[in-house]
Amino acid sequence: MPLLSAGNAMLVIIDFQARLMPAIHAGDKALLNAGRLVEAARLLDIPTILTEQNPRGLGSTVPELAGAGPVVTKMSFDACAESAFLDAVAGDRELVVCGCEAHVCVGQTVLTLLEHRRRVIVVADAIGSRAPESREIALRRMAGHGAEIVTTEMVLFEWLRTAEHPQFRPVSKLIR
Repeated sequence: MPLLSAGNAMLVIIDFQARLMPAIHAGDKALLNAGRLVEAARLLDIPTILTEQNPRGLGSTVPELAGAGPVVTKMSFDACAESAFLDAVAGDRELVVCGCEAHVCVGQTVLTLLEHRRRVIVVADAIGSRAPESREIALRRMAGHGAEIVTTEMVLFEWLRTAEHPQFRPVSKLIR
């Protein structure tokens, strides 16, 4: 099915960490959109998982996203190297991915999930890298291997499907 389904989705938030975010180009925009995804997931009862890369060095998840779901800590750039992450994303849910950095932790995780034949949706306006060209090349690479590239608004409105959805008003307010 081409459209995303709130009933079959999981939100994956990769490494939005306190010491990393100041270095991310347009990181405030990526963080804002990740926050919108988190709030929509909460309103629509969509499970969420977060990762933290080397939290001793990069700090914990930024306060705006903290508490959105369970956290898997990792030292590998690819979250799939952690059994706790693989257990959390097991099944056939669509994996809606946002995070940092696009060309390292997001990219490696997405490529491995695609190898596992998972449907992976990368939210382009909710991922970031230190350099814009790294983000752009990472998006092209992930798409070339089968990841779907979308925007935050696309995700929210596909999760809702109709203006008659009981959560339409609060979710649609997230993008105003």
